[in-house]
Amino acid sequence: MIIFKFNSVKVQINTNLARIQHLHLGKEQKVTINVLRLDLIHPIISGNKWYKLRFYLEEAINASFKEIATFGGAYSNHIVATACACNERNMRSVAFIRGEMTFPLTHTLQEAVSYGMQLCFLSRNDYKNKTDIIASNDLPYRYWIPEGGYGILGAQGAASILNTVPLQEYTHIIAAVGSGTMIAGLLNGSMAHQTVIGISSQKNNLSLESEILKLTFTENHRKLILMHDYHFGGFAKHPSELLHFMGDFWYNESIPTDLVYTSKLFFAVSDQLQKKYFNTGDKILVIHSGGLQGNKSLPEKSLPF
Repeated sequence: MIIFKFNSVKVQINTNLARIQHLHLGKEQKVTINVLRLDLIHPIISGNKWYKLRFYLEEAINASFKEIATFGGAYSNHIVATACACNERNMRSVAFIRGEMTFPLTHTLQEAVSYGMQLCFLSRNDYKNKTDIIASNDLPYRYWIPEGGYGILGAQGAASILNTVPLQEYTHIIAAVGSGTMIAGLLNGSMAHQTVIGISSQKNNLSLESEILKLTFTENHRKLILMHDYHFGGFAKHPSELLHFMGDFWYNESIPTDLVYTSKLFFAVSDQLQKKYFNTGDKILVIHSGGLQGNKSLPEKSLPF
């Protein structure tokens, strides 16, 4: 358990809840698949969000910054997690949001506002140049966290995810990929005999590998495999096939997934098993990165959980 103090306020992130859950998948091929349930450690700052934020927040607090500023889209788990983390630490927060303001706000942005976050909307063209945004909006008391927690500190936090498991047992580590921060951290924290596989949630993001490798140690580059065929049409796209898989996966494994990242992750794992990608005796650790709030954008009763 991590207890973080700020202005005499204690915040608990119960990392002990990040339990290992065994999947029924892979039995016929004698492949072991375990899931690290990071979605259980906190109701809002769940999964990899806490790990990617932790060292940024620590640095900001130690340097006496009073406000956190960051970036994200209208459905960003990072935005909600940052807003909640700042609220619990009695810090102000502001987010620069990609795209024009729409009414009503998305469920994600409504939740961020409920935690006291100020939203600043930018056109998609203006949003591209974050250096200019920071230069135009920098303040002495404002600490900037990159979109998705991307950066050395975010990867450092993500690497510590692997401290919670008996790491040496696994041959493969698999996770969903957005900004690439978590998979970079997993690469840095993995062992020499392990292969790290990233399932990209974006369509045709050809720069993804180079963005990941900017945050990794040179000797780890050879262990990375990125799979780009499980985006289901693009970022946050969720055709009926994917929603049906999410429902079936819940009934079979009792694990909730989100429509942006983890549903596509587990679909990829299932599909690669059917294609006999893994070998007999392989032991696979799948990282459930949390962030289920995106499902609130779906019509009621679209999912059984």
